[in-house]
Amino acid sequence: MIHRLCSTLFLTLLLIASSSAAANAESSVDYVALGDSYSSGVGAGSYDLSASCKRSSRAYPALWAAQNSVASFSFEACGGATSASVRSLQLGTLSSATDLVSVTSGGNDAGFVDVVVSCRTGSDEACFSALDNSDRYIAQSLSGQLDGLYSDIRAKAPGARVVVLGYPRLYETSSCFGAITVERRERINATADTLNAQLRNRAQAHGFVYADVSPAFEGHRICASTSWIHGPTWPVESSYHPNGTGHGSGYLPVLNRTA
Repeated sequence: MIHRLCSTLFLTLLLIASSSAAANAESSVDYVALGDSYSSGVGAGSYDLSASCKRSSRAYPALWAAQNSVASFSFEACGGATSASVRSLQLGTLSSATDLVSVTSGGNDAGFVDVVVSCRTGSDEACFSALDNSDRYIAQSLSGQLDGLYSDIRAKAPGARVVVLGYPRLYETSSCFGAITVERRERINATADTLNAQLRNRAQAHGFVYADVSPAFEGHRICASTSWIHGPTWPVESSYHPNGTGHGSGYLPVLNRTA
């Protein structure tokens, strides 16, 4: 009996110690979130962390920081940011103490949302021309922008785990009342795939983790019965961005798996 009691007490103390160690490990993480509107939370609403940059407590970086009780959280992502502006305006809080960095960047470099708007409002010729131009930029110019950004991140945070998150495909291609044609939707999705492939390529070249979010949004894109991405909406800036559920149920689980 005494032996069993001692064993039980030992196991209990061991579990308590393990739980305490895990909690301490979680709370020791210094996390910096960089990027554009897909990280700041445009579309998620409640821009309570920065009105000018549209940073939301419903955005996936803020949700992850709250769930993991981080030691520090620097939320630098800003709506409208390009890779160049992330480099010039958002890297100031990175340091040798930074443990985790997340970033979305590249969509604005390629003018992706503007292209989608052209496909929504213009002719087939205008839509496909805009998509071709975006594809050309991604193939010929984006890698240089990403390499510069990723090199700067690594230089300023040499020990950090860096997670580069991609962008979801925007559209379901099933029947959809009032939507653009299936051909346009397929072409937009294909350009998103091209963009993500370049992000993956450059992230892995720098030793970063690439996190593919497209599968998480499957069945919940624009035209789905329950969409996690805004179609044309008001305010206009929220159009073609994840809503609050897209951040909490789309992006957040992906970061949980890769951080």
